[in-house]
Amino acid sequence: MLTTADPETFWLNVTNIGLGLATLFCMAVVAWAVAHEALVRLRHRAAVRQPAPSAADPHVVLLPELGLTMADGGEKVDGAKEER
Repeated sequence: MLTTADPETFWLNVTNIGLGLATLFCMAVVAWAVAHEALVRLRHRAAVRQPAPSAADPHVVLLPELGLTMADGGEKVDGAKEER
């Protein structure tokens, strides 16, 4: 019969406690990573749902990181005033 005073039992308990703490730490890291990824996806989904400032102008694009961008570099060009 093993008792708590036995050195083998002591080291077995210490090892089990250490492995239990390591497992809890790893589970906490995975839970944090999953929650962080979910928040990033929700923020991205909310940013994508914002309507474009001018739906009639296909050259204007709203990017959350850049703001308003235009295909020609940012200067609006009317078709009639274009020089060739």
